[in-house]
Amino acid sequence: MKISWIFWWIVSGFWLLLFSMGAIFLWMREVDGTGAVQTTEIKLLSILTLLFAFLFPFIIQVIWALINFIVSKTKKENTPL
Repeated sequence: MKISWIFWWIVSGFWLLLFSMGAIFLWMREVDGTGAVQTTEIKLLSILTLLFAFLFPFIIQVIWALINFIVSKTKKENTPL
């Protein structure tokens, strides 16, 4: 079960890094691909859209963490002293 937790942390770090890099990119750009100037409101809307795109992987990570927690707790209870 320990390997599952290690893999969970690696995957979670990957998603967090990917989201952070995307948000930084969206915040730092002054002009988008169409040539429109990016105001603060448009930048925040773009980051919110990115957040919605990352909502599905986040839900999967939460479910995976719950499964890891339940399985590891069950193994501890079933371990003989």
